[in-house]
Amino acid sequence: MGATPDSTLADPQQIIADLQHQLTLRSAERDDAQRKLKERTAERDEALEQQTATAEVLQVINSSPGELAPVFDAMLEKAMRLCEAAFGALLLFDGKVFRAIAARDASGAAAVLGDPVEPDPGSALERLVLGDEVVHISDVVDTEAYRSGVSSRLKLVEMIGARTALWIALRKSDVLLGDFALYRKEVRPFTDKQIALLQNFAAQAVIAMENARLLTETREALEQQTATAEVLQVINSSPGDLAPVFDAMLEKATSLCGAAFGLLFTWDGECFHPVAWRGISRELLAVYREPSRPQPGTLSWRIARGENIVSSADLLETKSYRNGIPRVRALVEFGGARSHIGIALRKDDAVLGHLSIYRQEVRPFTDKEIALLQNFAAQAVIAMENARLLGELRQRTEEVAQLNRGLEARVAEQVEELGRVGRLRRFLAPQLAELIVSQGDEKILESHRREIVVVFCDLRGYTAFTETAEPEDALNFLREYHGTLGPLVSQFEGTLDHFAGDGIMVFFNDPVPCPDPAERAVKMAIAMREAAGKLIDVWRRRLGSELGFGAGIAQGYATLGQIGFSDHSGYTATGTVCNLAARLCAEAKNGQILVSSRIAEAVEAVARLEDLGNLELRGLRRPVAAFNVVQSTSAADPRPNLTVVARGPGPD
Repeated sequence: MGATPDSTLADPQQIIADLQHQLTLRSAERDDAQRKLKERTAERDEALEQQTATAEVLQVINSSPGELAPVFDAMLEKAMRLCEAAFGALLLFDGKVFRAIAARDASGAAAVLGDPVEPDPGSALERLVLGDEVVHISDVVDTEAYRSGVSSRLKLVEMIGARTALWIALRKSDVLLGDFALYRKEVRPFTDKQIALLQNFAAQAVIAMENARLLTETREALEQQTATAEVLQVINSSPGDLAPVFDAMLEKATSLCGAAFGLLFTWDGECFHPVAWRGISRELLAVYREPSRPQPGTLSWRIARGENIVSSADLLETKSYRNGIPRVRALVEFGGARSHIGIALRKDDAVLGHLSIYRQEVRPFTDKEIALLQNFAAQAVIAMENARLLGELRQRTEEVAQLNRGLEARVAEQVEELGRVGRLRRFLAPQLAELIVSQGDEKILESHRREIVVVFCDLRGYTAFTETAEPEDALNFLREYHGTLGPLVSQFEGTLDHFAGDGIMVFFNDPVPCPDPAERAVKMAIAMREAAGKLIDVWRRRLGSELGFGAGIAQGYATLGQIGFSDHSGYTATGTVCNLAARLCAEAKNGQILVSSRIAEAVEAVARLEDLGNLELRGLRRPVAAFNVVQSTSAADPRPNLTVVARGPGPD
């Protein structure tokens, strides 16, 4: 086989050229990739540095709650370094002017710009006030404001050599709080990323300012609440003693309001009397120690005329000082007073005094401080009113104590009296018992002899009833029987001698004499007969028992007095008259009320009687004339009151 050209192979030179071209392309791609890598790395490092700076600022905010100086200094340092600025400042806006509170240059912290800065027309600060969030000037010199001579713009160039400047507004809820400013000494505008970073720092500054404000308000509120609680504690621990209350109040008022000294006065309608003071010099105290009448135009004069709050930013500017009123002059000359305020102590419309505090610099009191002083004034009024009421209470207490001592003696007497009444009511009608005790003479209960009327009553067939009835039924019947007849004894003012089963003994005309004992006895017996009859009918229907009621009444002399022992005593009568009444009762049949002749004579005008003649009564040697009370009558009844139905054997 012979040698022929290789048609599949290209020209070697062409191959080399193609390879060199591909190598060039690959080198360019590599260089571009390296450039992009450097850019990404720079961006990453820049972002990381910014994030680190932001985190460090946040850490400063967290570690310095309520302290703005270290926060603003750290913020300026980070912002200037990351944004490559030669000078930076942070200013606060009070609604009228801007005041620098932090500043830095390339060497570190710099002196704060001295005077407040007003937002000049055409200035960057004016644009922030009007609503701009960012003001970025590439070249300060190349601006109309600089060429037209705006003061703030000229100072930037002349004092710090600024050329490029950036201002970021500090706002909270559309309210301008201040601005964050960075300056370069060369014309080199800030990038968008740098502007965004500074906006982030501005937002952090607003957060730090708001935190500081809230923390300050919280601390002040806590201090005020603590002071108020401490004053109230002094009031509670010193009832009626105003000196420690006023001292504590002035101490809290002057310290919380940043005052150099203070005084508290009371008002008697003509003069103000100093009752407490704090922080005043010996020379000033010599002037204010004595009571004084308020001079026209002074703080005291205005409060006495009805004002609640009197204040001035500078005593030197008041008419009372310029007019040379000595006490006002003394406040300035001996106390160095400048700003001052007085709060009236008032209850309803009455002036009780005033609380006044003074500063030695011109610094008017804020609304919060005024509210705090008003709270202290209200506490002072409460303490004064408590002291007044306590004084009255002590006086009344002593008066009441005297009354109580008299009442205790009277109560002891009444307790003893009630005890005596209770003992007497065992056998006397309530009204008689109270009468005896009220007269204070119980000697009438001692053993004595007197003519009385005696009533005995009991039930017919009661013994047979108890033999057949259950004990409970018998006891229940006695309860109802005694409960029905017992009140009648009190109603007719009789003296109850005793209950003995179904038997009841009552006498009249002792221990308190009465004009008609026989009539009372008969009327009581008639009432008992009627009441017992109704009760017997009820029990007859209930148990089928056959019961009846009878009574005997006699009149004569008996011996009466107390019997028993200390824990249980009674009052009784003994004598023939008691035996006679008991025998008449025993003789009486169901429904009969047997009376002796003396009783019959005494009640003939009020009762219809049946003459039973002379009766032989067991235990008595001689027959006794007896009469049965048929019924009660009245004077209008035409029939004779004494009707002789039958007469028994024997004399009258």
